Amino acid sequence: MTGTARTRAAAADPGAVTLREMRWWDIEPVMALEEELFPEDAWSRGMFWSELAGARHPAATRTYVVAEDGTGRLVGYGGLAAVSGTGDVQTIGVTGGHQGTGLGARLLSELLRKATAFECHEVLLEVRVDNTRAQRLYERFGFEPIGFRRGYYQPGNVDALVMRLSTADAPAAVPGTAVSPLTPDGSPQGPLQGNDHD
Repeated sequence: MTGTARTRAAAADPGAVTLREMRWWDIEPVMALEEELFPEDAWSRGMFWSELAGARHPAATRTYVVAEDGTGRLVGYGGLAAVSGTGDVQTIGVTGGHQGTGLGARLLSELLRKATAFECHEVLLEVRVDNTRAQRLYERFGFEPIGFRRGYYQPGNVDALVMRLSTADAPAAVPGTAVSPLTPDGSPQGPLQGNDHD
């Protein structure tokens, strides 16, 4: 089915959701979702503008997608950064009315497809330690916990669980990524540092 046919099919079914590339005119509706979903640690408009500036050119290191229902309303979004063979899921958000429908999995699948196009041999992500629903989704896709980032989500000072998905030949450590490793019982050990891109 072509993109035009998919769009017509979605228009005929208001419940149908299609994924497409995020563009600058999507920032305002994405911001509304961002503030609804992540009221304590929502990204700013400037952060989204900066991320989109890294997309759609020959040396692009970013890709963002939005999920649009059949009425044209945005109901989800996600983004990926890719540098030197390492992908990093920057964000995934799904409005409450579409949570539990598989839309989060579709968005993650699309980001992983983009990571493959960027020739990433591994993909990292951070997820709030109290967001067990998202953690289960990532685990279903093969992500494994590799550490914590203390106080990563501000201003709530909530820790992030760092997760990693890799191919069989990926290196055991990620250069330049400072996280506290996990002990055998799953608790963090050692000091923690944040990353530079968020």
